[in-house]
Amino acid sequence: MKKAIFLTSLALVLGATAYAALDRDDAIKTRAVALARIQVEKAHLDEGQYVKVKTLNIRMLTEMEDLKNRFAAEPAILDERLAVAQARYELELTAIMRPAQLALFNQVRNTVTALSVPR
Repeated sequence: MKKAIFLTSLALVLGATAYAALDRDDAIKTRAVALARIQVEKAHLDEGQYVKVKTLNIRMLTEMEDLKNRFAAEPAILDERLAVAQARYELELTAIMRPAQLALFNQVRNTVTALSVPR
């Protein structure tokens, strides 16, 4: 009887963990798609670029979540790893875009950054 209760409890815990992981993956995919759509709109990306950017966004958001979980107790290391991940993301993003698209994207990004800084 105890073995059955233990196995049932274990199955529930594993199921809940798997569900949480799926829920997290869905949330990351949703954020990545939303971000890619904004990038398509602002930089006028084509369909092939959209697919690449969406994949890159999923990878970047997943990596950032992983880093936050792994280094939550070490803020200095977390900041360093996040900065490296962000730099790699921006490098890969610029490799996907054509020069004119990159100029548009940077112009929009700088405008948004400028608007968010109090004067």
